[in-house]
Amino acid sequence: MGQYKFILSGGGTGGHIYPAVAIANELKSRFPDAEFLFVGAQDKMEMQKVPQAGYAIEGLWIAGLQRKLTLQNAMFPLKLISSLWKSQKIIKAFKPDVVIGTGGFASGPLLQMANMLGVPTLIQEQNSFPGITNKLLSKKANKICVAYENLERFFPKEKMILTGNPVRQDLIAIADKRAEAIAHFKLGANKKTLLVLGGSLGARRMNQLIEKELKNILAQNVQIIWQCGKLYFEEYQKYNSENVQVAAFIERMDLVYAAADIVISRAGASSVSELCIVGKPVIFIPSPNVAEDHQTKNAKAIVDKKGAILLKESQLDAEFSLVFEALLKDPEKQKQLSENIKELALPEATKQIADEVVKLIRKK
Repeated sequence: MGQYKFILSGGGTGGHIYPAVAIANELKSRFPDAEFLFVGAQDKMEMQKVPQAGYAIEGLWIAGLQRKLTLQNAMFPLKLISSLWKSQKIIKAFKPDVVIGTGGFASGPLLQMANMLGVPTLIQEQNSFPGITNKLLSKKANKICVAYENLERFFPKEKMILTGNPVRQDLIAIADKRAEAIAHFKLGANKKTLLVLGGSLGARRMNQLIEKELKNILAQNVQIIWQCGKLYFEEYQKYNSENVQVAAFIERMDLVYAAADIVISRAGASSVSELCIVGKPVIFIPSPNVAEDHQTKNAKAIVDKKGAILLKESQLDAEFSLVFEALLKDPEKQKQLSENIKELALPEATKQIADEVVKLIRKK
């Protein structure tokens, strides 16, 4: 029956790239002889991240539409035509059995072309509020794997399946890694550990908050692991001390989650899915500078089920220290948040998405 061939596309941020790589890894473990090709935007981070994960990638000359009139926008029709043409060439040369899109600009022209050429397509939507690319593609896609309920108003109901978001498999059993984690990060065993996560590129507003609150947090016998992002590391590394570890990027996410007692995080879809599986008390601070304010919607989906605390950036100055202190002093509340967020975890997502891909091949 020959080798299977898969094209995957997703990028722009870690939140689109990581799920695509996780799906590829799962398919590769089932079909070791399969061939894989990734397609990304030629100047975005997927061009580094995907080869690091061991896969070939082709870049398209594509970028999103800016909200205001710019040269970028004037170029958009040209970039789109160029990307559609290149996507057609890639698909005809590679002859994939299925094309999988995980969001981001490059997946638009690629999946559009696959649909036109009659290749089965599957979309994986990470957010509780879909981006424009996936909304447009959903009309023709064969299957749409979603991570949140109630997306019927955006996608055709009969094509949707609730799978959750692919997450790193090493996060699924962190409970027994706590001792290893405390040793790895050289933490004091009798202090509470606060983990601060600003997303793959870091978050200026969150870094400013921690800088402002640092003395106050440390005074409460708390130690901090602070992922500030590579854009900000130069600026914040001066705060490294016995009880503060500032990092641009954290390699061992499994251990850092195992060590954490409380987490402060952005609310990107991948982070939210990971935190559900990890099951720690979380304060979400959504980024307001994202399309359709989807991070606030992602966080609200958890908060509505009493699984986390939500603070908007506009509330931080007035409310953060009160909210943080109250949570720190309330073990019962911590336990409740942990239990409730765990209920929302969908740990089998990657396997289920791969099952759907296999069904599409068999149908063909």
